[in-house]
Amino acid sequence: MPHPDLSCRFTFCLSITQQIFAHNTEGKSGPSEVVEYSTCPDKPAPPTKLAVKGKIHPHNVKVTWDPPKDTGGSDISKYTLEISETSPGSKWETAYSGSTREHVCAHLKPGTSYQLRVHCVGKGGQSQPSDVLTIQTSAVPPGPCHPPCLVGKAKPREIVLQWDPPSTDGGSEVTEYIVEMANSDQDERRQSYHGQAPECTVNGLLPGRTYCFWIRAANKAGLGPYSEKAEFTTAPGPPDACCPPQLTCKTATCVVASWESPACNGAEVSEYRVEWGQLEGLMHIVYSGPLLSYEVKGLIPATTYYCRVQAVNIAGAGLFGEIAMVTTPASVPAAVTVLHLLEEDQMEAPLPLSTCLVLHWEEPCCHGAEIVGYNIEYGEKQLLTVSSVTSHVLENLQPDTLYRIRVQAFNSLGAGPFSPSIKAKTKPLPPDPPHLECVVFSYQSLKLKWGEGPSRALIANPTQFNLQMEDRFGRFTTVYSGPCHTYKVQRLSESTTYYFRIQACNDAGEGEFSEVYAFTTTKSPPPALKAPKVHQLGDSICEVTWEPLQPMKGDSIVYTLQLACGREVDQVYKGPETSFRVTNLQTNCEYRFRVCAGRQYSDSTGSQELCGPYSPSTAFSSQKQESVSPCSDPSLDLAKSGRKALSDEQFAFLLLIGFATVAILFAVIIQYFVIK
Repeated sequence: MPHPDLSCRFTFCLSITQQIFAHNTEGKSGPSEVVEYSTCPDKPAPPTKLAVKGKIHPHNVKVTWDPPKDTGGSDISKYTLEISETSPGSKWETAYSGSTREHVCAHLKPGTSYQLRVHCVGKGGQSQPSDVLTIQTSAVPPGPCHPPCLVGKAKPREIVLQWDPPSTDGGSEVTEYIVEMANSDQDERRQSYHGQAPECTVNGLLPGRTYCFWIRAANKAGLGPYSEKAEFTTAPGPPDACCPPQLTCKTATCVVASWESPACNGAEVSEYRVEWGQLEGLMHIVYSGPLLSYEVKGLIPATTYYCRVQAVNIAGAGLFGEIAMVTTPASVPAAVTVLHLLEEDQMEAPLPLSTCLVLHWEEPCCHGAEIVGYNIEYGEKQLLTVSSVTSHVLENLQPDTLYRIRVQAFNSLGAGPFSPSIKAKTKPLPPDPPHLECVVFSYQSLKLKWGEGPSRALIANPTQFNLQMEDRFGRFTTVYSGPCHTYKVQRLSESTTYYFRIQACNDAGEGEFSEVYAFTTTKSPPPALKAPKVHQLGDSICEVTWEPLQPMKGDSIVYTLQLACGREVDQVYKGPETSFRVTNLQTNCEYRFRVCAGRQYSDSTGSQELCGPYSPSTAFSSQKQESVSPCSDPSLDLAKSGRKALSDEQFAFLLLIGFATVAILFAVIIQYFVIK
């Protein structure tokens, strides 16, 4: 390349062949001798595409990689493969160093996560490591467990075993243990435990027997081998449960109980215990001794009894045997023990409780003969016979009357004793509905009053009232339920007719609803306006403006403007406009303006007007307008503009402070002159 300098720099070249020519105005010289230059090699780039080749095995894995994209200008002399576990604190170790681009990493741990990386070496030096490849070796079943150990002492029918986890878990957490047992090495094994805990309780064993146990662990890869055999012997135990005793009725008041001796479990039975009773859960011991029979006396005829037997040896008491049952010969029924009245909410259908009483009782023991009926005694020895039922309705009774009632059962053998008496009182007749009236009308509420009564409801047996209002679908819904005689219905619409009815209820029940009453809400007054705005137009003229209101349900709106000067208040305007020009104002006087809206409507009595509340007052000071001179003091204008009249609230606050001061002075004078 032509260049006037005597030097030149070449970049990004590996090998350069160079000849030099000289030029001047006369022409070009011949070439110089050929010179060759070579650049020094650089570090190669990292190897690429580090990947697993084939299947990952529990103990080895084969990986391959590609040469670097940039060799740095020289051949790659060797590759170095490094491996490390992913656990914290693990270091990189060289797994392979050579010229080939694949290697089998052996002696790996099953179920372990490893990281692999590779770098290459050329004449320019060692490259940076490649991207890290993370692999997970396959897990294998865990190794054999240690033989189980006995926890505590062996019991007659259960033992508690405990064992340590296997020395190797196969690269995967042990998920469960399986315990198998057999009576001996030759007998068939059966599984006695299957779970995650390294201990178990084996139940259902026989006392004084030797059992063999094997344990194996399992993980997600499968089941490991069995442990060595462990043998344990259960302790001697109490006798087995006795068979149900044989019960024979000797007479109506005597039963003979006999039983057989159960398996003794290695120790002879020394004693038998006999429990006897009328209820399974309330039996008591009536005999304790070595005999195999016992005669129970003093029983009640036509009564069911329960009996069970327990055997005892030197190892302890065995379980009670199954319960046997016997019924003595029949007799008249027992007395009815449970007799009560049904409450109103327990009845299937409503009944007039002023003239009816609903009785319910539990069927007594029939003593072996079916109950065919009951005798009900109530009032003045009045006797009523009913069929074999457990409830009955006594009708045609006197309201608000106390009755004494008792019941007697009878069967084919005769009538049993009467039940204990109960006292029951009929309810008074339900009350009539009170007269309903509206005492306070408002545009969004109605205060209703009914009946005559005290201001506060009586605590003892108050009369309850249910007030209902008709909704827009023509249905009556309850808006109040309680003992009070007044209620305020709120959130109503203005000038709307609402329909009500009322019902009274007491312990006798709910009375009938009253006739439907209609009450109409009043029209709502217009809302309060914002404070009016005042603009001075001249020395004695100002214009007052205020915000307009929309017509209310077709009713027109008029506005009333008041002007206050000192204590005098005058109405200066009334009409539909939203502004008014006030004239003849006195100079340097304080005025206050306020405005209210009025709603005009017509009813049966003629034209009416409903006024709303007045707006807040706006203070205005009439001043003589003068032209501002260039040399006028702006601070003086600022002081004049900041001077405002007191508002109504500020004036009331000053009056309150004055009255409080006078009251304190009077109190001090009385304290000093009168008391002292």
